[in-house]
Amino acid sequence: MTSASAVPKSKKQQQFDKHDVFVQYIVDLCATNTKAQSDLRSGLGRPLESCTYLHRYLVPRLPQQDHPDQQYDDRRRARYAVASLIAARPRYARDADRAAAAEAEETSTPLPATEWWKRPNLGSSLAQGANKKLLKPTTAEEDLHLMVRQSSEALQLRLPALTRHLLSGGVRIDWSVLLDDLSWWNKDRDRVATRWLESYFRVRTLEDRNETQKENG
Repeated sequence: MTSASAVPKSKKQQQFDKHDVFVQYIVDLCATNTKAQSDLRSGLGRPLESCTYLHRYLVPRLPQQDHPDQQYDDRRRARYAVASLIAARPRYARDADRAAAAEAEETSTPLPATEWWKRPNLGSSLAQGANKKLLKPTTAEEDLHLMVRQSSEALQLRLPALTRHLLSGGVRIDWSVLLDDLSWWNKDRDRVATRWLESYFRVRTLEDRNETQKENG
């Protein structure tokens, strides 16, 4: 019988493994180097061409490509954007990340890998924010509908304030999922937007159902 670990990973899952490695690199860098964190944070909401201080940290982490194309540029811009967002996490979120890392190191028991499509995207994070009363449900839904219609440049301008607000309220952001979604936004926005909307309403519907059960219980 073939063990689960011997099952070949899909190309998509392999890509997510690379995203996870990149995200962990940025998280560790920010935890150990305050100058690097400040430099990375300076890229918030800026086009890649203006991210002067980020290159020294990110260029070595970019895949080599002899003939860059549009998709390569999109992936590169997404990495710069997500690195800046991670560096700008509020103290609460940084402390929570450190505590989780310390706990994982103490137990020496790695968490089971979650298939990429089951991991929380920005739509589900927005719904959690609404469930926690960080946002009014109508506001969260309006924001989501607005974001899924925007260009990648306009979307990335909205993300710093939004992610900081969610993180400050204890809502987790899966940076690897966001990195992948931003990488494909220009080429496959409708697919990504549909996932965000489906996830939002799935999480919100579950919360509404739980509230109804409590009231009737």
